[in-house]
Amino acid sequence: MEEDIAPHRSRLPTPGGPTGLSRIPGPPLRWSSPLGAPAAPTKRSCLSVTLRRAGGCGGGPPWERLRGPAPITPVPPRPRPTAAEGPQRRGSPGGVEAAPAAKMWVPCSLPRSGPVESKNEAAMSELVPEPRQKPVVPMKPMGINANLLGYIGIDTIIEQMRKKTMKTGFDFNIMVVGQSGLGKSTLVNTLFKSQVSRKSSGWNREEKIPKTVEIKAIGHVIEEGGVKMKLTVIDTPGFGDQINNENCWEPIEKYINEQYEKFLKEEVNIARKKRIPDTRVHCCLYFISPTGHSLRPLDLEFMKHLSKVVNIIPVIAKADTMTLEEKTEFKQRVRKELEVNGIEFYPQKEFDEDLEDKTENDKIRESMPFAVVGSDKEYQVNGKRVLGRKTPWGIIEVENLTHCEFALLRDFVIRTHLQDLKEVTHNIHYETYRAKRLNDNGGLPPMTVETEENHESNL
Repeated sequence: MEEDIAPHRSRLPTPGGPTGLSRIPGPPLRWSSPLGAPAAPTKRSCLSVTLRRAGGCGGGPPWERLRGPAPITPVPPRPRPTAAEGPQRRGSPGGVEAAPAAKMWVPCSLPRSGPVESKNEAAMSELVPEPRQKPVVPMKPMGINANLLGYIGIDTIIEQMRKKTMKTGFDFNIMVVGQSGLGKSTLVNTLFKSQVSRKSSGWNREEKIPKTVEIKAIGHVIEEGGVKMKLTVIDTPGFGDQINNENCWEPIEKYINEQYEKFLKEEVNIARKKRIPDTRVHCCLYFISPTGHSLRPLDLEFMKHLSKVVNIIPVIAKADTMTLEEKTEFKQRVRKELEVNGIEFYPQKEFDEDLEDKTENDKIRESMPFAVVGSDKEYQVNGKRVLGRKTPWGIIEVENLTHCEFALLRDFVIRTHLQDLKEVTHNIHYETYRAKRLNDNGGLPPMTVETEENHESNL
């Protein structure tokens, strides 16, 4: 009898089923896991122990297990409700009890045999849902300050650019516009601490006052610390000196556009030069007369027309003729009039690239227009040689911020924004002219006699 019972000890009982151990008197067996594995033996009655020894962990009473295993009927899979139907409970309008949540059936590791087992396994496999694939987690990008395995040499790019700039040098073209007698040439000479602009000696009685505005460009090569700069100062004598100053800004605007046209022709040549000479005006210093009242209509018309084609920096000339209170009030009045007339001067707000540039340029815009004093003469003050102007009440130091704002203008034009002036000229003003010019002429500038000769010589 033991031999007949032994092969069926691998069968797992079904708790609470129709053939479970609940029919046998005595305390029921306890289950330690949902898979049906028996728990550790406990105190039971003799009958219960005898049955356990006789039946092992098989399913059903011993007298049923002696006859052989009961046939297992495969369970058909329940149809899952669709999302539109939703779960239904007892008492719902449908009257159907909702199916419980799908459970994961783990196959038993005990041996299986026979066609009935294979059918049951196939039915169970239909109930097991397919495991969901884990979403692909993208790799985290490496940090900017990733640890390098060794020295690369990226930091030498700045040194390479510095060496190349020192060899080739660069160009800077500055224009000064204003009435005669405002100290335009003196201020430019003070900016660059050299005689880069010739002073006008005044008109003789025999000479006639010019009826139109003249354009005079003087070039110099300045070298400092091994860096060469080709400086060109463009003066505009005769501006605002006529009785009728109507459209007196047109010759200046024409000269600025001519330099753009010259650069464009060199750029569109088939065999163009390796380095195109740059004669474009990068900066225009507009001198305002220190009246202490308001801007003249000529000042407003000039800046309104030329602020769209060149970088204009307004300055108040000969600021030593006003008191500190008059200077402060006049600067506020000038800023208000420029804002009311829609005149934008450099640096424009729309060209601020980031928050750092905006913060720095806001401070500059609040200080403009700069009230300056120019002088190329030195005087002894407290044992030091300083540039200044001697007056009956003392010496006005040009580079002293308590006397004037020349130092702010110098640092702004030369030490902090010189390269930006050139970039805005090339990327904004020149590109605007270039796009308009090419659009009007179908993509290329008109071929003139001069350009035809240059084209034939290149061929």
